[in-house]
Amino acid sequence: MAARGKKFRESRSKVDPMKRYALEEALELLEQTHFAKFDENVDVALRLGVDPKHADQMVRGAVVLPNGIGKNVRVLVFAKGEKEREATEAGADIVGSDELMKKIQEGWLEFDKVIATPDLMGQVGKLGKVLGPRGLMPNPKVGTVTFDIARAVREQKAGKVEFKVNKDGIIHAPIGKISFGKEKIQGNLLALMDVILKAKPASSKGTYLKSISVSNTMGPGIRLNPMEIQGLLKAA
Repeated sequence: MAARGKKFRESRSKVDPMKRYALEEALELLEQTHFAKFDENVDVALRLGVDPKHADQMVRGAVVLPNGIGKNVRVLVFAKGEKEREATEAGADIVGSDELMKKIQEGWLEFDKVIATPDLMGQVGKLGKVLGPRGLMPNPKVGTVTFDIARAVREQKAGKVEFKVNKDGIIHAPIGKISFGKEKIQGNLLALMDVILKAKPASSKGTYLKSISVSNTMGPGIRLNPMEIQGLLKAA
């Protein structure tokens, strides 16, 4: 533990917490502050100029990251008949309806994403107390309640990331693994940022993108320059 603490302090000492780094420099720092023996996740945290207490300022959505998230996503689908077959052929890991719902009610949760056909949401809704707190409840706003089952499954398996602003106006989202390298992490970050910026509520006044920071699992947060990110997206 002492060695781990020393490594974290050394990692943190490389980052100026008050500085807003250019993207290129921040991505280099991500690699320099990586010290764990495993392939660390890379995450982004965004502070937005919105008040989530107002429904018209809720920022929520999903995006398929161009380079995935480096994880085998276990997709569960609630469907019957033809849609059940469609889900299986598209690569869903678990497909079913009544028996599957009963299994989940009893505490089984060995999956990462849940998709459902609209006709089954009346029954799936009863799992709200189990799935809701874990962020697993299907929702039409992020494409997980749909009759286009094959597409939804393929997107989730490819690394579709859902995002939702929390009560403090912050969005946390994964953008890959440290092993991806700078180019792929940048591609994922900009794809996510593009969707979030386009989701700006009309009622949000003042500065929308207040701050951005990236970090790996064990490392410190590295602040980015929001103006540079917006400039890169406009130039793309």
